[in-house]
Amino acid sequence: MNDADGRGGCAAISLNPTLEQAKADLRRKIRDLRKAIDPGTRAEAGAAVVARLAASGKLDGQIVSGFWPVGSEIDVRAAMLHAIAHGGRAALPVIVARARPLVFREWAPGRPMIGLGWLYEPPAAADLLVPTVLLTPLLAFDRHGGRLGQGGGFYDRSLAQLRDKGHVTAIGVAFAAQEVQNAPVDARDAPLDAVVTEKEWISCG
Repeated sequence: MNDADGRGGCAAISLNPTLEQAKADLRRKIRDLRKAIDPGTRAEAGAAVVARLAASGKLDGQIVSGFWPVGSEIDVRAAMLHAIAHGGRAALPVIVARARPLVFREWAPGRPMIGLGWLYEPPAAADLLVPTVLLTPLLAFDRHGGRLGQGGGFYDRSLAQLRDKGHVTAIGVAFAAQEVQNAPVDARDAPLDAVVTEKEWISCG
């Protein structure tokens, strides 16, 4: 899942027109770049990302929120299956309303899902969980933990709320080609703790 792609998201009100224009320009560039990756290469890179997540041990015994892949996003469902197989639980994010944090409902293979066009989410009957690991989709990232999302602010609000409640590790999931030197972010943009790509694990300061 991402922040604002026709699933209830809305762009944040611009407080800095220059920064918001830089974000919009970079979003277009990275969307085109990611779509241009050959599907076979994309699948191989996604599998490498999942393998790196599994090998880290950071998902074991944790409540891991992933996301349902849309378009050219990396598919992290195998990472959620790994968490379940190693004593943890898995969840998917659910949009409640505009300008509200996400909620996270339990997901497991074979359980009922609600189809929302190209997106799926657990039904209201699924247990609400509080993630301890948040696998986070993104468009661009830097090594300082800067993250550029789709513009709806859902993950920024959700991370702020989760961090207020206690410990959560936010791990960005991306192709290496999505890295930039300095992501255009401001105080509203929640930083990542780490980013994992098909090439490496990046711990963010």
